[in-house]
Amino acid sequence: MKIFVTGIGGQLGHDVVNNAFLRGHDVKGSDIAPIYSGVIDGSAVVSVPYIQLDITDESAVFAAINDIKPDAVIHCAAWTAVDAAEDEENRAKVDAINHLGTQYIAKAVKAVDAKMIYISTDYVFDGKGERPWQPDDKCYAPLNVYGQSKLDGELAVSSLLEKFFIVRIAWVFGLNGKNFIKTMINVGKTHETVRVVNDQIGTPTYTLDLARLLVDMVESEKYGYYHATNEGGYISWYDFCLEFYKQYGLSTKVIPVTTAEYGLSKAARPENSRLDKSKLIKEGFTPLPDWKDAVSRYLKEANI
Repeated sequence: MKIFVTGIGGQLGHDVVNNAFLRGHDVKGSDIAPIYSGVIDGSAVVSVPYIQLDITDESAVFAAINDIKPDAVIHCAAWTAVDAAEDEENRAKVDAINHLGTQYIAKAVKAVDAKMIYISTDYVFDGKGERPWQPDDKCYAPLNVYGQSKLDGELAVSSLLEKFFIVRIAWVFGLNGKNFIKTMINVGKTHETVRVVNDQIGTPTYTLDLARLLVDMVESEKYGYYHATNEGGYISWYDFCLEFYKQYGLSTKVIPVTTAEYGLSKAARPENSRLDKSKLIKEGFTPLPDWKDAVSRYLKEANI
């Protein structure tokens, strides 16, 4: 299968392009940088063809996808700086990347009759209540600019295509880029205590595990909406931090605080990020491993 992956300079795109390549697919990757700018580690496949692509340039998107004529596009490119998205000067950029860029890709995918996977987020929901969100729940009133832009991207894909997968994820960590684990371990090395919120509930997602699932999906025709995070139950960011500090061997004290007490974020965060993943099993997909196991494997590979 010929697969085109966007955003391979990011955590997820890096793992997706490598997973697809190692499974024998004809893979090409893109990002906005002139040359591939991600980490070169034990999993990096440097032989995958790379093209520079600005997904906000509609003509460039159409030219690239028409030239490659992929069987499937796995769209990982996105604006993910949630707090920076709230700044007035960034809002048009966020919409251009997460909404319009996705729309351009979906139109180009339709023109070559390919499949598409669009990576979305728990932030498309309003974060209320305690019931886990189902993949087919309607999304209303995202709490921040980033969430609205990703919802608009979802709507662009679902309105244009029939052969699509919309996969919502949460609390992402991977080797190629910044994430909560890296940040908090580095902070913990220089501080005796750290404060971490305990009233936002969800489950982490290891990009290495997710990449395997996404390639499984694109090899199928089981289209629709899915939720995909690691298994192991619902936890708080506080619980998450306690676990990776323990595994890493840090003695830094973790102090639980409410979101209101923490009070540093520009963007509002959902308290309920519980994503129900049972549809994966119903459709015959292998779920992601337990998140504690994922943390263990990640820490063995990460240079922190």
